[in-house]
Amino acid sequence: MNPVQAIPPGMMTITPHLVCHGATDAIAFYTKAFGAVEMGRLAGPDGRLMHALLSIGDSMLMLVDDYPEYGSLDPLALKGSPVTIHLYVADVDAAVARAVAAGARITMPVADMFWGDRYGRLEDPFGHQWSVATHIRDVAPAEMATAMAAACP
Repeated sequence: MNPVQAIPPGMMTITPHLVCHGATDAIAFYTKAFGAVEMGRLAGPDGRLMHALLSIGDSMLMLVDDYPEYGSLDPLALKGSPVTIHLYVADVDAAVARAVAAGARITMPVADMFWGDRYGRLEDPFGHQWSVATHIRDVAPAEMATAMAAACP
């Protein structure tokens, strides 16, 4: 008899779980913008998605349709989200261009940052905030502190 694993195979300890108005459209967007692979979905009786699982790189992303009747609201209904999902990629410029072509909006253009990443920010069509980065150099903590003080007076 095999014991059940507390964390299912392929899952990590923390997994973002997004509420999206139009989760089916969100799956199509994340596939086009970030190369997501759909691992599965479960639709409710009314057709809204009660659960979907995507893989992006080595990570999983869960999503669901909004269910206002149960208090499950998406960022558009809430007029924003304080949460940012961070995505590391091999080529941030290409990844941001791909996401914009798929419908994302740049909220911070890609630039080299003092902490060693080439980094930019996006808002997806469903109101979720994304930061996208490629690590381009290692920065010692003291150098980072000095560079931060100069960049953020």
